[in-house]
Amino acid sequence: MKPLRFVGLVFCIATLLSVPVVAYDNFQVAIYCRAQEVNRMGDTAWLEEKWKEVSSQVHVDKVYLETHRDTLLVSADAIEAARKFFLDRGIKVAGGITFTISEPNRFETFSYSNPDHRAKARQIAEFTAKHFDEFILDDFFFTSTKSEYDIAAKGNRSWTDYRLQLMADAARDLVIGPAKAVNPKVKVVIKYPNWYDHFQSLGFNLADGPKRFDGIYTGTETRDPVISAQHLPAYLGYNIVRYFENLAPGRNGGGWVDPYASRYADRYAEQLWLTLFAHAREITLFNFGYVGLPITPANRAPWQSHETSFDFDQLISAAKVNNAGHEVNFASIAGQTFTRVDRFLGQLGKPIGLKSYKPFNSGDEAFLQDYLGMIGLPMNIVPEFPTDDAIVLLTAQAAMDPAIVDKIEARLRAGGKVVITSGLLRKLQGHGIERIAEIEDSGHLALVKDYTVGWSLVHGEKSILIPQIKYRTNDSWELVSAVAGESGWPLLHDADYATGHLYVLTIPENYSDLYEIPAAALNAIRSTLTSSLPVQLEAPGKVSLFLYDNNTFIVESFRDEPTDVAITTGLAHSAIEELPSGEIIKGEQRKTVRRMGQPPVVEKRVMRFRLPPHSYRVFRLK
Repeated sequence: MKPLRFVGLVFCIATLLSVPVVAYDNFQVAIYCRAQEVNRMGDTAWLEEKWKEVSSQVHVDKVYLETHRDTLLVSADAIEAARKFFLDRGIKVAGGITFTISEPNRFETFSYSNPDHRAKARQIAEFTAKHFDEFILDDFFFTSTKSEYDIAAKGNRSWTDYRLQLMADAARDLVIGPAKAVNPKVKVVIKYPNWYDHFQSLGFNLADGPKRFDGIYTGTETRDPVISAQHLPAYLGYNIVRYFENLAPGRNGGGWVDPYASRYADRYAEQLWLTLFAHAREITLFNFGYVGLPITPANRAPWQSHETSFDFDQLISAAKVNNAGHEVNFASIAGQTFTRVDRFLGQLGKPIGLKSYKPFNSGDEAFLQDYLGMIGLPMNIVPEFPTDDAIVLLTAQAAMDPAIVDKIEARLRAGGKVVITSGLLRKLQGHGIERIAEIEDSGHLALVKDYTVGWSLVHGEKSILIPQIKYRTNDSWELVSAVAGESGWPLLHDADYATGHLYVLTIPENYSDLYEIPAAALNAIRSTLTSSLPVQLEAPGKVSLFLYDNNTFIVESFRDEPTDVAITTGLAHSAIEELPSGEIIKGEQRKTVRRMGQPPVVEKRVMRFRLPPHSYRVFRLK
């Protein structure tokens, strides 16, 4: 007999394609239409057919109609015909602009020092504001050009400094100002891409950009981390929404997903639900032309024989059973995903996690928080140093703050715990960190495969390369060690300071090697770093934990095989309840020995369960 949660899923899929789709209770759905598509929308017969392919599979609340992309400026007649079509059907309408000269040519952007390009950008903004009271800038409102105009204008400045100033001026003088002069009530929203740790190099400035525009939007398209050029961890699709929410509370409009560069349909579904796990208010599907394309047997993942959160086979079968009259497409995947997530999303509180301070325009140890999220550390990136949290995590990005050592010391003297990565330790050597603890990066590397946790030796399956961290015996202590032969180095290190603790977390040279660290070692790391949070995860790498402030949480596996996991919590909770099925998993008592020779003490409860590949389960503490 199948668990109740999957019976419910079958029902959802079976009904999805046989009855009209309805609005979702906890979020809205939008579709972005590129200029090439909008230009065709003057042909209402073509538009009607394409709209039916999409809207029969997923409920849509809003469309963004793009006015410009790749030097194509859509005709006013086509824009007005499309506006009328959607408004007549009760669909909200907004505009969109992509400031590209040639997207196929390595995303060639406007050169905002070129007078002709500046005039064209201003014209596009004014034209768009005439037709819409709101428009969004697709994520190409940056500059990557190095034209003669740029070289002359840059002078002796770095490309980063030049571009930050150039794009601030372009936003004010070429987009926002001209648009509001034409239409004073227009709302201008900037959609930021997914590569947030590299923004400053191309002119995105998160220190003032979110304040300059009327709203921001989040690119959550992580695609396939192997075959896509960006190689971004899947967890970024959740993490970036929360980061942008912290940058502009209440003004982050939603998340944006596309179906590109993914080997399997699961990856598209994962991006969608991760965006919603982060409490995105709206989710935009890019783009109108693509979401109606059929999926094929090549999109079926090898693990689909398991009862996964996205079930390719059941989606195909339901379409055949219900004689849907069309092929299953990417809109079908979205519809299935949204229907399932909407059933429990309203029961989740506000997302919480381990705060990690990222100063504006910092980029060292790029995307490391996303890799840490992939090993079960629930992350919460913030733009200001946290002064009231029990534990703070700092990567090498924090070195951009000239007062960071003083802030670390103050937090420790107040009884807090500060975790710094080996990358940050390296940057702070000779800059004051030694007054807290004499711990240093030796400059040497070690190839390790085995680990010690307490008095236990655990073996990994793959050798990984880590920096060798040096310290003074009995001045500070290894909590988790990496060993090779009879030599060893800290993986997680603890140094007392006043009433606080400074932890050093050693990061492998290849960040994805974090996934190769054995579960026992990862469990010890999680137990220390998330001790102030309501639950802790015990699992191998590539299993993530999403926490909410009302004792609800989600555990998701990104692994290709079924995985046994456990949740530990305090004695106040005796079980966990799965949402929305109501299934109860009772906790086991865990006894620990605090001191040698003393009897064990019950300190934790452990709830164990199994996760299918590329799937999630949702729970509430009981």
